[in-house]
Amino acid sequence: MRVLIAEDDADSFELLATLLNSFGYEVVGVDNGDDAWRVLQRPDRPMLAVLDWLMPGMSGVDICRQLRAQKCDNPTYVILLTSLTSEDNIVEGLEAGADDYITKPFDFFELNARIGVGQRVINLQVSLSSRVKELEDALGHVKTLQGILPICMHCHSIRNDEESWQQIDTYISQHTDVQFSHGICEKCMKEHHSDMLE
Repeated sequence: MRVLIAEDDADSFELLATLLNSFGYEVVGVDNGDDAWRVLQRPDRPMLAVLDWLMPGMSGVDICRQLRAQKCDNPTYVILLTSLTSEDNIVEGLEAGADDYITKPFDFFELNARIGVGQRVINLQVSLSSRVKELEDALGHVKTLQGILPICMHCHSIRNDEESWQQIDTYISQHTDVQFSHGICEKCMKEHHSDMLE
């Protein structure tokens, strides 16, 4: 999985990139918020981002707010990385739309575990989005007849929306995906074609 790292401190970036590569992730790196925002607007954007709170251009919190203002079926999972440790800062970051929060200096194993949580959430989102798409496609192919159908009690023709009468098989074929195959039941065979049974 690809992970965006937005970190303006070269040493911190190098450490993060080395760690994530060792954990098996492909790293996309930028050193400012404006470039991070541009990367996150691409169709092939990384689905997980580790954003420094304070960096040139847009801050990590600003990016979170902008991301959450967009409507997206599979939103980016964002981990804020910062040296700001007060409870107010943590609340601000999470309320801005961050999914998780790691303070500097960070523990390597905690970072790996939190990114693992992010990957599981992303996998669930993608799976759910795929299922929803499948259901929407299936519903698009389903046609149902609803309401009351006026039907002739003798010939069983149906009165359509134009107030004319149609044979039931023609009406159903036009309003559903059903196809008819005609045959003769035993009762009708005896009543109408008794000569063929002799």
